[in-house]
Amino acid sequence: MGSKASVLVTRPAGQADALCSALQERGFTAHRQPLLELCPLPALAPADRQQLLHLDQFAHVIFISGNAVRFGMEEIESQWPQLPVGLNWYAIGSGTARLLGDYGIVALTPTREMTSEGLLQLPTLQQVSAEKVLIVKGEGGRETLRTALEARGAVVNELRCYRRICPNLAPGELAECLARWQIDLVQIGSGEALTNMLALLSQGESTNLRDIALLLPSRRVAREAQAMGFTNLVVAENAADAALLQALENWRPGSGDS
Repeated sequence: MGSKASVLVTRPAGQADALCSALQERGFTAHRQPLLELCPLPALAPADRQQLLHLDQFAHVIFISGNAVRFGMEEIESQWPQLPVGLNWYAIGSGTARLLGDYGIVALTPTREMTSEGLLQLPTLQQVSAEKVLIVKGEGGRETLRTALEARGAVVNELRCYRRICPNLAPGELAECLARWQIDLVQIGSGEALTNMLALLSQGESTNLRDIALLLPSRRVAREAQAMGFTNLVVAENAADAALLQALENWRPGSGDS
């Protein structure tokens, strides 16, 4: 990996520093342009606030991302200055688990496959018939967890505490940045971020960039990228910084799918 390799990190504002520093330490030139913006909801819906009042009645509380912790724990602590005991707390990824640790929560998390599918393999989520599960998340997103847990007989509720929006960039601004910074590879955190990238590019601009390398957090997102016409894919084991950096170990500009 030579110093000429230029990487665009697209994580939300305030969440790219560690990855950018690690890339630069390894000889990359790191630039940043968020492809998702995160906004708190104006106020929790009455039903959601009622759920929080009865948090102690849930057997399992699942945080789907670090953002769910950032926004969700603020709401939870507003109702529960001292957290209820006896709950099983979960984080899909190791970074999310570390954030929960800041609140004194020891979360169960997949050791390798840091996805909804990996979380569903945990022993404590196998026999959940009639047990109450709270999923803390943003608006929208995948329904994999809810569908699978309901199929196992769980009573699943969701606490939606933030929304994701596409950044407001001027026409041509993203393409100009990609060209000016001579980007070789774009880090993409989700299918939604990839959709936003294409939305911020004109048809001609996106056609010109179909051969750009994408650093992706999972095979699922890679399949979405392929469906959108991208072919130069570097696929990590999961979304953690260590996994992304590992996926780059053997990558070179123009080397294709890793």
